[in-house]
Amino acid sequence: MNFALILFVLLVITGAFALADAVYFRKRRGKDDKEPWWIEYPNSFFPVILIVFLLRSFLVEPFKIPTGSMVPTLLVGDFILVNKFAYGIRIPLLNKKIIDIGEPHRGDVMVFRFPDDPSVDYIKRVVGLPGDRITYENKRLSINGVPQPRKQVADYLNRERIHYSAQYLETLDGVEHNILQETDAPPTVPFTKTFPFKENCNYNAEGVACTVPPAHYFVMGDNRDNSADSRVWGFVPDENIVGKAFFIWFNFNDLRRIGKFQ
Repeated sequence: MNFALILFVLLVITGAFALADAVYFRKRRGKDDKEPWWIEYPNSFFPVILIVFLLRSFLVEPFKIPTGSMVPTLLVGDFILVNKFAYGIRIPLLNKKIIDIGEPHRGDVMVFRFPDDPSVDYIKRVVGLPGDRITYENKRLSINGVPQPRKQVADYLNRERIHYSAQYLETLDGVEHNILQETDAPPTVPFTKTFPFKENCNYNAEGVACTVPPAHYFVMGDNRDNSADSRVWGFVPDENIVGKAFFIWFNFNDLRRIGKFQ
């Protein structure tokens, strides 16, 4: 369901009724005449819908985390807020950038429209910028030939699966975040799809190495062995970017999650 499109349609409909009332119907009603319901409701809802549309389109947008690909940073059921202007002001629905404010940085947690199906929103961590050579072999990440710092910390317990995963503190351009790896998972990418610029990637028994094309980004989940990401379906084009995740505002299963983010 394209909520942004539905909101826009409601905005146009209620706005049209409110405008028609302001320029035509209101002048023909007596001072003591009550507004008909088909005018009262649009007049009441239009300013509310307008505010929600503007906030959601240009400032912040709420999202719910549906999968475990970003564990331990984000858990299933986390409700997060996404900064819509961190990477530039974009025209709603068209997602075309009209004001350039900033660009994604390595380490950012980014929401974007899935390249295979733009109606679906994905969330991953930005690992590679345009022009970067990303190598993920034997479960070690290197960028432009430089291994990225990491250190092992206490194993992570998945309480739902009663399962422990190896946990590391990784640093990308000064951004520290925890990642998970399964000791029994092979380093190879289990499957891949056909995607634009796939010729920029080399797959082997140790993993994958890719050169990020212009105006594209290489993203990965923090749950490295349980994430279908750029290793599988390719690069994220700039026009698919939605915004930067920055805050957990609720989780029905664990209120202690509120305000946490890494």
